[in-house]
Amino acid sequence: MNDTLARWREDFMADVATPWYVETLFDRLPDIVFSIKDRDGRYIAMSEAAVARCGLKRKQDAVGKTAFELFPRPMAERYARQDERLFRTAKPIVDNLDLTIYRDGSAGWCLSTKEPLLDADGRIVGLACISKDLIEPTRAKLIDAGFAETIDYLLEHYDSPLRMEDLAQRAGLSPAQFDRRMKKIFHLSAGQYLIKTRIDHAARLLAGSDLAIADIALQAGFSDQSALSRQFRQVTGFAPRQYRQMMRPQAA
Repeated sequence: MNDTLARWREDFMADVATPWYVETLFDRLPDIVFSIKDRDGRYIAMSEAAVARCGLKRKQDAVGKTAFELFPRPMAERYARQDERLFRTAKPIVDNLDLTIYRDGSAGWCLSTKEPLLDADGRIVGLACISKDLIEPTRAKLIDAGFAETIDYLLEHYDSPLRMEDLAQRAGLSPAQFDRRMKKIFHLSAGQYLIKTRIDHAARLLAGSDLAIADIALQAGFSDQSALSRQFRQVTGFAPRQYRQMMRPQAA
């Protein structure tokens, strides 16, 4: 994006008089929960679906409260651990499995993504979270605490050597069972999901840092730059350098 387009976009967003339009958009999607929290875990905003799940009457009733005041303690503790990891590492949390409570009081699972929110100086001041219900996998009992914790482990250690057999054992499943569940939930095999996680991280570093591509490869869990380049081109269609030039033309 060139400087003229960047300024035009910033000027447009600065002129928008309704800063909560995103929250309003999510109000139309009952199977998706959206929220914003500050660094202390206090809710700034949440969508109508989130309000209903917390048993509240109005959105305003959630403002200033923490997850410990709105959710059962085990759920709140899990959310707090995720938030702390995001604030500590500055890395988004993508496709995390979280337990949720529906309006009728039944429990189910959702797929959550959390993104850090930065101030004008680039400091993390909070996070935005979006969660989508996984109705069919929940009904089929494809997700349990052991499986969810295994996904947590993968998302925290994707930059280390990981064997699918070890992940399956951690989840209490055979490799074939683990792979089938991954395909049902994420529409990717376990190996593909790991590669996607590594590629996503590499893409963020290519677009948002000046790190050498060889260093990015190691941080993203690839053995070397050539391994990153091969997988990155296969997944995105671009070589890492081409992707960086496209996302950051001023760095070319």
